[in-house]
Amino acid sequence: MTRQSERHRRVFACQECGYQSSRWMGFCPSPSCNSASPLVETEQTPARSSRSPWVDVSSAPFQELANISEESHPRLQLPSQELNRVLGGGLVAGSVVLLAGEPGVGKSTLLLQIAQSMAAAGRKVLYACGEESTQQIKLRSQRLGFDGQGVFLLAETDLGPMLEKLEEFQPDILMVDSIQTLYSEEVPSGPGSVSQVREAGLRLTRWAKMRHAPILLAGHITKDGSVAGPRVLEHMVDVVAYLESQEFSAFRILRSNKNRFGSTAEVGVFEMTGQGLSDVPDPSRALLAQRYEHAVGSALVPAVEGSRPLLLEVQALTSPTQLPAPRRVANGVDYSRMLMIAAVAGRRAGVELAGQDIIVNVAGGFQVGEPAADLAIALAMASSLRNASIDPGLVAFGEIGLSGELRSVPQTQRRLDEAARLGFSQCALPQAALDGLEPPAGMKLRPARTLRQLLQAVLAKPERARGL
Repeated sequence: MTRQSERHRRVFACQECGYQSSRWMGFCPSPSCNSASPLVETEQTPARSSRSPWVDVSSAPFQELANISEESHPRLQLPSQELNRVLGGGLVAGSVVLLAGEPGVGKSTLLLQIAQSMAAAGRKVLYACGEESTQQIKLRSQRLGFDGQGVFLLAETDLGPMLEKLEEFQPDILMVDSIQTLYSEEVPSGPGSVSQVREAGLRLTRWAKMRHAPILLAGHITKDGSVAGPRVLEHMVDVVAYLESQEFSAFRILRSNKNRFGSTAEVGVFEMTGQGLSDVPDPSRALLAQRYEHAVGSALVPAVEGSRPLLLEVQALTSPTQLPAPRRVANGVDYSRMLMIAAVAGRRAGVELAGQDIIVNVAGGFQVGEPAADLAIALAMASSLRNASIDPGLVAFGEIGLSGELRSVPQTQRRLDEAARLGFSQCALPQAALDGLEPPAGMKLRPARTLRQLLQAVLAKPERARGL
């Protein structure tokens, strides 16, 4: 074997999951990948020594767990309470956070706002810009009303010189926008490839752990909404957060898909304004500010995202169709579950939806994936079909079974308390959810065992929509 072949070996790699094969196999054979792109030929370099100049070799090789104090590296509190909630209480020293999202959702804006707050707190902030020039970042900071005092920009995408400058500057926090732009000359492939993204993630993570400095990475996403690059990148980092938005909506949702320092069920709610992303401390009240109380085809559900209940408006519109197959459109709810609810409502509750086009939407661009929204979806459909409005003071939650029965859902008490806090006086819920329940003062419960019983009790007589 020649020296050249020892240094570089030709392999065929999947650009989604990082699977490698010594021969071309067409598409990725990994059962968990499902990539539609064929394997790409690339060069593989042998692993280098793990001893690197930026590794702290002065620390003891063995440390007893009981002697390690968590107070020596406290969390860095950010001014955004919504961001602190998602991170589990703040930034942990030495942690690596991957912030992913669609183009234009606000990743760079959020990173620059964090840089501003950290600089205002007296910390050394380094912003590595790979996608934009320093002038473009300056223009964004001016739009945000931030003069850039204390934030240093590094226009470098080569990993070698970048890590040398990190050792020289010793920042308290590093931001990289984005990791897909970084490359190493020692890896024979272009920026954004599986090998380059893996190498960049590994070396930056190692530097963060040795220097106890948090790193925030901006990442691209693929068409299916997952983080672009090899899956090993998500295993390297400590936190994977997705910034989501609905088209034409000012609200942004930050969800944690992985968090080694907190719960993955927490969400943060932001609103995009002229001054950047601002916290929405009471999203329920903000979402209901534009609600028309006597609207037909509208129902409210107290959904739970992590430890936070959100009162969301589910809207439905039914219309007779002239097509052989009626249309079904779902925005903010699971399409398959909407079909199931429509079938159960027609078969078990007498709501004839077979010849109707059905459109279901969650106001505000939010996504509701839990079964607790089943009852609100069914109520909205029946309200639209019968042209009967639902009492504006009523909320509804519960899971619907295939036999038309209503099933209880978790955190019933928290949902009721949130509805009572916002002034709602009635709640439709499954009969089984009453066990051990303490209704808030002034809250009237309307339990039922089946969907048919609940529709008969809740829906008023058909009437012309008021004010329309």
